[in-house]
Amino acid sequence: MTPRPARTFKNAAYGHLARVGKALASPARLEILELLAQAPASVDALASEVGQSVANTSHHLQALKRAHLVRSERQGVQRIYHLADEDVAGLLRQLQAVAAHHVGELQELTRAYFEGGEGLEALDGPALLEKLRADEVTLIDVRPEHEYLAGHLPGALSMPLSELETRLESLPRGRTIVAYCRGPYCTFSAEAVSRLRARGYDARRSEVSVQDAVLLGGGAR
Repeated sequence: MTPRPARTFKNAAYGHLARVGKALASPARLEILELLAQAPASVDALASEVGQSVANTSHHLQALKRAHLVRSERQGVQRIYHLADEDVAGLLRQLQAVAAHHVGELQELTRAYFEGGEGLEALDGPALLEKLRADEVTLIDVRPEHEYLAGHLPGALSMPLSELETRLESLPRGRTIVAYCRGPYCTFSAEAVSRLRARGYDARRSEVSVQDAVLLGGGAR
């Protein structure tokens, strides 16, 4: 068989890569991927989380599906969306890391939001692992419970932000509480830390997510 001309091949190959890049070129789609990295979800649930109409959210999901980044299945009357594979979550994390390293505006935005209050400076993965191994902290997962049940960091307690005030008595007063949520741009952990500190707890936040489970000594539970 005669090989295709090199330029024809390259144009086609980079065209497929560009389709993935185009699918990612939307703030709402990136947030949708972050949500699906936590747990499968319906269109309605995703629309509520990202602050978009169901129609717009469905449009974004179809763009992601055409790029083979998500898949769906019918469950009763609902269509449930999943990441196509775990490597899609890895792609999102790598994009976040590259942008955080190179985009000064993102660095300034993140610094202004998260470093404005005591305890909001983040514990990174290695620092958190060291404290967990020394049994110096209690780790809480402040995502919604269904995300915790889909997978969580080893040893983490489920403490959804919406239930934090009603479950404070279950948290030890004599230990540092570390809250985590969905990753570096999730605000639940910062809100949890602010509430805990206002009630006299020694609390810190971490930027780790369930995708960092292997770095913390095991897979997601």
